[in-house]
Amino acid sequence: MKNHNILPDAITTEKKESSSFCQKMAMLLHSRPFASLPIHHNFTTKSRPSNKLKTTCSSLHRSAKCKREYTSVMIVPTGVGAAIGGYAGDALPVARALSSVVDCLITHPNVLNAAMLYWPMPNALYVEGYALDRFAEGLWALQPVHQNKVGLVLDAGIEEELRIRHLQVADAARASLGLPVVECIVTDTPLEVEKWVDPKSGQSTGRIRHPGALLRAVQTLVKQAQVNSIAVVGRFPDDDVNDNDEYRQGMGIDTLAGVEAVISHLVVKEFQIPCAHAPALSPLPLTPSLSPKSAAEEIGYTFLPCVLAGLSTAPQYLVKDFEPLDKGCILASDVDSIILPRDACGGDGALAFARSRKNKPLMITVEENETVLNHVPEKLGIEVVKVSNYWEAIGVIAAHKAGVDPYSLRRNRISNILCTSLIPTNGSSISSVTSIPQLYNC
Repeated sequence: MKNHNILPDAITTEKKESSSFCQKMAMLLHSRPFASLPIHHNFTTKSRPSNKLKTTCSSLHRSAKCKREYTSVMIVPTGVGAAIGGYAGDALPVARALSSVVDCLITHPNVLNAAMLYWPMPNALYVEGYALDRFAEGLWALQPVHQNKVGLVLDAGIEEELRIRHLQVADAARASLGLPVVECIVTDTPLEVEKWVDPKSGQSTGRIRHPGALLRAVQTLVKQAQVNSIAVVGRFPDDDVNDNDEYRQGMGIDTLAGVEAVISHLVVKEFQIPCAHAPALSPLPLTPSLSPKSAAEEIGYTFLPCVLAGLSTAPQYLVKDFEPLDKGCILASDVDSIILPRDACGGDGALAFARSRKNKPLMITVEENETVLNHVPEKLGIEVVKVSNYWEAIGVIAAHKAGVDPYSLRRNRISNILCTSLIPTNGSSISSVTSIPQLYNC
């Protein structure tokens, strides 16, 4: 028969082993570059009370909670021929790199969508452009979610074969990715999408001739299927192959993007829920000289996979002053930095962030990412940090997140500090400002 009594020597030995284990793990976690993980023990020993101060491994987490999360917004306007982000998801690598530096990245479908390709980033929020502008203005808040119920709207103008292709994408997303695409509806009237390039601005735009048909379809999904995000597939006119040559070579304007934004803006403005659009097009003939920046749109039959993936976890939009804000909501005042092309600072969102009076974010403009626009910060009176490329931009954000003045990382960019002295003269004070060497204190 086994003896279940625990001897005093065994108690002392087990207690020493437990204490030694916790100390070793604490030293190990402090010496590693990754975040500390909770450590649990199943030791159940009985011993005499000790007068020594007890230190638990869980105390290692406290330092990580001393700072709030660092939030950055990345903007690349749609349909403006951006050198990076103006094609088939070619700004996605920037977003991936940026998301590894910040705690929370807020960006929009034009940055994250790559037709048949997408890349999941747990700390990136997929926010439609109209909603992003209202968020920047402080009118809407973002509510992160675990999962959305996605509804799919198909244009009645889509031919049967192309419609089946899109339904197969939805089924594949449900079966292979587990995405919550709950119902599909076909509009009661063809949307009749029209697109063109604005001759004044040079950016693409357009319209749908029957917006009511789209809104009725969305309303049906919201009421009957209780979806809270919408994917729209509109039948776009097929261009002559020669008209797409520049875009396929990684040059010129994405003529589809402008009216895609018009469609998603319409839905978001009316229903205040996430929405993104994927165009339905006939496949283009194969070309051996396709630019890598445009290739993601020619490896399959649809552009829908990335849209369904993005919408499945897109944050919900809460209209401030009309809806109660939960503790986990993100406000414009939570944003620490904005990164965007240098000549694209004139959008509603960018201007709202630049003119923010409370917790004004750091504005970073990228010279290399040229567009057809000419909304440069100098013309708009916006204070920005200018960088040459996204390499530098991410470095600036890393410094800013660390609480380091980005200019202190550059050669001779920190000048002498200004000192204001008040010298009493005849009962009055005179204010004077002098520059003194920085290594002395005022």
